[in-house]
Amino acid sequence: MKVVVTKNYEESCKFVAKEIIDLVNSIPDAKIGLATGGTAQNVYPHLIKAYEDKKVDFKNVSTINLDEYIGIDPENPLSYRYCMDNWFFNHVNIDKANTYVPCGLNDIESEIKTFNEKLYGDKLLDFQLLGIGVNGHIGFNEPHDSLTAGVHIENLDESTIKANSRFFDSPDDVPRKSITMGVGDIMKAAKIVLIATGDNKVEVMKALLMNDYVTTKIPATILKLHRDVTIVIDEDLAKKAGYVK
Repeated sequence: MKVVVTKNYEESCKFVAKEIIDLVNSIPDAKIGLATGGTAQNVYPHLIKAYEDKKVDFKNVSTINLDEYIGIDPENPLSYRYCMDNWFFNHVNIDKANTYVPCGLNDIESEIKTFNEKLYGDKLLDFQLLGIGVNGHIGFNEPHDSLTAGVHIENLDESTIKANSRFFDSPDDVPRKSITMGVGDIMKAAKIVLIATGDNKVEVMKALLMNDYVTTKIPATILKLHRDVTIVIDEDLAKKAGYVK
């Protein structure tokens, strides 16, 4: 596991964007897994800027998003489809037919089948972008006694509902279920890059960076088993997690 410590969160976002830009320039038809958390959101403006500056071409790229809330309309501004369109897809030359964000309104079994077809129908993911939850979740794979390998419906943890309530009018409005890639799906990506920032991520980053333990109680620790993972954190978080003095 490679760890990159940047001066600040903005530099972390620039670093992650460059990783994606370099990938697309080397693999023009790259298949990329994307994330929609608050931390990952600020990576996308740097991708848009690179496109506008003609430093990258997304014409042949395909994307798959990690997850989506169950019961939320794709037209809802809080849906991940709406977010991805407005944060990224609407501003570059990607073919939206080659972008997939699971739909939380479709029949569940049918959507799980579609999700798997998108993940495995042609080739595996070349790259997966991750954030990390305050409880250590990746995607919406919440802490449990066991984790699910494949695409599934997840009951959201109370800590996740509380953390995500900042985007909604009240905690009661936060959906309680999601459809998400499983940890096995994530681990099949050729390369994984996780970006983290903030005081509320200190404890989970300690668990990820400061020992060799893998536990389903902190799902992100499974990344220690992957052959090509880069963790990108800013200096402030690295110091508070004990990774640097």
